[in-house]
Amino acid sequence: MTEFNKSNWAKAEFSQEYRDNADIYIVERRRLLEILKSFYKHFLCNKQQKKVLDLGCGDGIITHELFKVDNSISATLVDGSEDMLDKAKERLRAFKNINFIRASFQEILEKNILQQTFDFVVSSLAIHHLTMEEKIALFKKIHSCLNAGGHFMNIDVILAPVENLEHWYMTLWKEWIDERKRSLGIEGNYFDDIIDRYKNNKDNKPDTLEDQMNALKGIGFRNVDCFYKYGIFTIYGGEK
Repeated sequence: MTEFNKSNWAKAEFSQEYRDNADIYIVERRRLLEILKSFYKHFLCNKQQKKVLDLGCGDGIITHELFKVDNSISATLVDGSEDMLDKAKERLRAFKNINFIRASFQEILEKNILQQTFDFVVSSLAIHHLTMEEKIALFKKIHSCLNAGGHFMNIDVILAPVENLEHWYMTLWKEWIDERKRSLGIEGNYFDDIIDRYKNNKDNKPDTLEDQMNALKGIGFRNVDCFYKYGIFTIYGGEK
């Protein structure tokens, strides 16, 4: 596993650039967030306990969106970046019952950091930084800290099962960015090399959707399914 402090995400300027341009980089980002909220309202909103774990929370946008649906949530946000956690604290300063933990996935797997159970574990665009072996270890950890009937959702990028699909998915991504540039009136070529930057970034270790869903099933998650997919961008998860 790449040590977090040696990854690009440990650099404040890298994470700031991502935050500034996330709505351009991430295909249908607003739709992803709406699906998240719809899932929460359908499966969790009426439950008595609503303890949420946000893994790789970044600037806290996922938890913030859930608070828009239900302000009675008790949330734990975990990220390896102090800068990201500071941004999350700033975003969520108006809400109560929030716990912030600075920890990398490596520390989550090696130490007893998650000392309670949760009703909903969610992660967004973070787990693809792990190898398949590490993903499985994290899925096991997530399963162990979910209450019975609890849910896991992962919003992430995946690897296509064959090369020609991968090429098309990258074309779809490029077309999305070009459309966003036109609609926002952005000139210049700054975003034109996004695919090369993604593929050349050693922090990215995507695996196929099928392999990850099979891993969840093998661990014991039930009702495992893909909830959304657009090229390499997907939402999948399961229930304990």
